[in-house]
Amino acid sequence: MADVTPVMQQYLDIKKQHGDAILFFRMGDFYEMFYEDARIASEELGLTLTSRDKSKKDPVPMAGIPYHAANGYLTKLLRAGYKVAVCEQTTLPGKGKGPVQREVMQVVTPGTVMGEESLDARSNNFLVTVSLDGGAAGIAMADISTGEFLAGEIPASRNWLDELERINPSEVILSDKEAPELEREIKSRLDVMVTTRDGWMFDFQYAADRIRDHFGVTSLKGFGIEDSPVAVSAAGGVLAYLTETQKASLDHITAIRRYRPGATMFLDARTRRNLELTATLSEDGTSKGTLFAVIDRTVTPMGARLLKTWISNPLIEPEGIIARHDGVQEFFDYPERIREAAAVLKGVHDVERLIGRVCLDRANPRDLLSLAESLERSWELRETVSQFRSSLVRSCAEEIEDLRDISAIISDALVDNPPAVFTDGGIFRDGYLPELDELRDISRSGRRWIADYQARERQRTGIATLKVGYNNVFGYYIEVSNSNRERVPEDYIRKQTLVNAERFITPALKEYEEKVLGAAERINELERNLFTELRREAASRVREIQAFSHAAAAIDVLHSYATIARERGYTRPEIYDGPVIEIRDGRHPVVETLIPAGKFVANDTVLDGEREQILIITGPNMAGKSTYLRQVGLIVLLAQTGSFVPASSAHIGAVDRIFTRVGASDNLAGGESTFLVEMNETANILNNCTPRSLILFDEVGRGTSTFDGLSIAWAIVEYLHQVQHAAARTLFATHYHELTELETLLPKVKNYNVAVREWNDEIVFLRKIMEGGSDQSLGIQVARLAGLPKKVITRAREILTNLEANEFTVNHEPKIASERPKAPDGTLQLSLFELPEHPVVEELRQIDVENLTPIKALLMLEQLKRKVVKKDSR
Repeated sequence: MADVTPVMQQYLDIKKQHGDAILFFRMGDFYEMFYEDARIASEELGLTLTSRDKSKKDPVPMAGIPYHAANGYLTKLLRAGYKVAVCEQTTLPGKGKGPVQREVMQVVTPGTVMGEESLDARSNNFLVTVSLDGGAAGIAMADISTGEFLAGEIPASRNWLDELERINPSEVILSDKEAPELEREIKSRLDVMVTTRDGWMFDFQYAADRIRDHFGVTSLKGFGIEDSPVAVSAAGGVLAYLTETQKASLDHITAIRRYRPGATMFLDARTRRNLELTATLSEDGTSKGTLFAVIDRTVTPMGARLLKTWISNPLIEPEGIIARHDGVQEFFDYPERIREAAAVLKGVHDVERLIGRVCLDRANPRDLLSLAESLERSWELRETVSQFRSSLVRSCAEEIEDLRDISAIISDALVDNPPAVFTDGGIFRDGYLPELDELRDISRSGRRWIADYQARERQRTGIATLKVGYNNVFGYYIEVSNSNRERVPEDYIRKQTLVNAERFITPALKEYEEKVLGAAERINELERNLFTELRREAASRVREIQAFSHAAAAIDVLHSYATIARERGYTRPEIYDGPVIEIRDGRHPVVETLIPAGKFVANDTVLDGEREQILIITGPNMAGKSTYLRQVGLIVLLAQTGSFVPASSAHIGAVDRIFTRVGASDNLAGGESTFLVEMNETANILNNCTPRSLILFDEVGRGTSTFDGLSIAWAIVEYLHQVQHAAARTLFATHYHELTELETLLPKVKNYNVAVREWNDEIVFLRKIMEGGSDQSLGIQVARLAGLPKKVITRAREILTNLEANEFTVNHEPKIASERPKAPDGTLQLSLFELPEHPVVEELRQIDVENLTPIKALLMLEQLKRKVVKKDSR
């Protein structure tokens, strides 16, 4: 385009390189957007859409935002599913020829965002790459905000999509060779941004070289991934994408940890949702009312993130679990240690993310000051926990270095309340650098010098109204009204003519201007350089600072577990590698917090893979079966995260997986009915469970006909009981009371029921799990409690009575009366199943039994029988 200005040509050239992102193009104090970017921004951000070159036939659409408010707008665009390329001015206006130079300094995506406004302080923000090779899948994940980096291999026997759901990434990177098919699969399971990159980024040799270059090593053996080419390919893809988007050092990514899915309990997405670990089943998925919310007493963001990780990834080997329990026990036994640790930790900010911003050159002065305040607590935290004897806490203490020196360097340099943007100046203390102090004296004395100069000039010229002023265009000037022009000295140099006045400069004023403006420019340059050096100083200690952060997070979680245990009467569970789960006086950790203290009814549970493997739980609706099932699952899960549990005692044979089949839902978009979804989930459980697993079935087979559903449920129980490799410990809640007969047929099946009492047609829910089966569902009483109309309830009772009386035809259809009889009050009685009288009934009424001889009785009985047979045969 021949008429494109140099600045717009610069914009178009940069936009061409970042076509998949909205370009924030810095122009002075604003980020401007043009063309389609402007239209999108105006719609998503509520901005006024204007245009550039309005006089032209096709003006360019334009929208802008103030640069200092960019983070809020950027967050909105990310949440709407867009990427943003941030283009900054790299030269100062007026310096050099041509337009100001600009360069994209960062591409911000959901998986690479660093701003506090866009991140949940209590959750990780993972970017994930997936690389497939045959049946195996390589998965690498990085949280650029914390520097966490993991890579591993998912074997063919395990679904990598399940693993992806567990990680819950913000963005997934795929090779363009695999993208179309994989993207469809991922989008069917996750609402996540999928980004495609050239396949060579995932080439094994390229990936291995990139990893070695980044970490400065000659071998991958130190990371434990040298034997997994797909893990290496995925890890290289992560590093390549982060380098491309961040355009900065990634020094805070200091190591790769081997991702070992088999070392922790795998919880599929359905189980995590049903147990409401970190999000509720409600549509908004809020965290209020989740397990995480009710046990979180952490006081640092790093601790909260680690707690969420532990909840989502329980350990499965007793040794590691017991080590955590030992740490909680020490805090629990000495409450003063809980208070001491909390007091120190409250002074520790989000060190993990602060040092991440420092290493990426995105930390502002306030970030550095927060880091300094946190590091000041490093040695105090070490001293606080050094008296502990548990191996986990002691190892945490040993990781903490004394970081008070770097804290002092930062604190001595920065003012107590620095501005958020270091380019605003005024961030270093007076006395920090003599040269800076001198320049500030020049700048601060400006007003005094101008006032003195103005007074001298008034006295010299005799012009009492003479004024000395300043503007950005002409700099300093002397203004004289037209009525005093005759008195202007010869050394005044005319600069500007106004309607009623003239403006002048003098050599002395020009010299001072150069001195003052030069001082201001030098101050800005000096402070920028000093701040950059200060950030580098902090970044040079990244490994020690991250070690402190990790140790503080672990101590925080253990402190949180102990705090909850003391507040709520949790006890330490016994963990071993065996078949028994025995819980005494177990309570639901969430539900008990939602009702008055002491009102929750505790229950026992004994599951023994060798004797009481499957418990059939029957009882009415609303009696508490679902709560009981989830309660057992949550107690086991809590125990294996390292927490104490809500019970008077718990002896738990560690489980490898918890499976849940709860509630009814469909997948209409995928062509799956409610029942098909239920069967898919059940198939997944039966195909993947082991004798070490725990299964929670809350109704199976209710989505089809009664006999079909009962048959399926019966066969499932038999399968779990008889197939050795699938003999999981199972709680099976059901309204199929016929299943209670299995106790007499299968030796490891036991019946339990939730006790209720009926009193004057009212239900009293006792919430107590008792031995034995139940033959009542009391659904009509529950319907009455829910507020169904009285006529519906009355009619339901009549129908139930007839159904229970087995009033069906030979085709198993209800016998429907031809007429509806009247109720005693004369109204129409709602009756479908009352039978019309048989003709023989009237004859029976007329028989005089007292005067009937035996022979006559037999003859009459024979006649009545013929009439009945004759009528029924029609």
